Amino acid sequence: QTGDANWETCHVTFDHGGNVPYIEGQSIGIIAPGPDKKGEQPARIRLYSIASSAVGDDQTSKTVSLCVKRVVEVGGQFANREVGEDKPDKAGTHFPDDKVYRGVCSNHICDMSVGDDVMITGPTGAEMLLPEDPEANIIMLATGTGIAPMRSYMRLLFHDDAGANSDGTRKFKGLAWLFMGVPFSKSLLYDDEHTEYKSKYPEQFRFDYAVSREDKNAAGQKMYIQTKMAEYTEELWDLMQDKRTHIYMCGLKGMEAGMAECFGEIAKKNGLDWTEVSKQMKKDHRYHVEVY
Repeated sequence: QTGDANWETCHVTFDHGGNVPYIEGQSIGIIAPGPDKKGEQPARIRLYSIASSAVGDDQTSKTVSLCVKRVVEVGGQFANREVGEDKPDKAGTHFPDDKVYRGVCSNHICDMSVGDDVMITGPTGAEMLLPEDPEANIIMLATGTGIAPMRSYMRLLFHDDAGANSDGTRKFKGLAWLFMGVPFSKSLLYDDEHTEYKSKYPEQFRFDYAVSREDKNAAGQKMYIQTKMAEYTEELWDLMQDKRTHIYMCGLKGMEAGMAECFGEIAKKNGLDWTEVSKQMKKDHRYHVEVY
């Protein structure tokens, strides 16, 4: 609980029986029964980034997992429940004294029980796929549930049998560095997994958190992802000059503006313009963005 109406995030695993083969970095669509806010039944497809690696959390290649934030807005501009209509959800949260908007698909998913059927489409997406080079470096920037594709990468790189050699060493030989931004420390997702990877592979995995409503930098600024990255500007800039380094960004719109804020100055010092640098990285398929 964070005190926010939309405090709840669920990790949900679906059994697709091997009928939805996917790879790390892709998305699937979920179709809720509806009606959606336009009154359509079933609701329109809602895409979610996949949070499990290709073999699934159970490594059977028959499951897929999502990381879903339950959307609840109280007293806002839009509402699909009038005063007195909001009923307790599966977590027991409700706001009977207010007008409430509940995201149709996110609430459908978060309210599911074991054994419920779900309508899945896909998989889809090629923007966020991992490089084939095992010596690539991967810089990951995630806000909130934007951690989903990053988790799928890390499961493959540091956890799954599919990412291991026959002698037990990992196939991945590069550096994976995660920057995750959340409003509250209680909102940190998969921290236990990150801690485990760091303890097992300290030379290959790093992670830094930016907790915007609790932490500040030395100058007293709120700690957003770009604020945290600014602590490592030169190291990250040097990494980006390596043609094997890829940047993956997933989460809220505005993250790219944060990159410009973080690297604009050092690019200028090196006689370059950050806009052109990021454009070239995109052309080279080294700069991958999925924001919403």
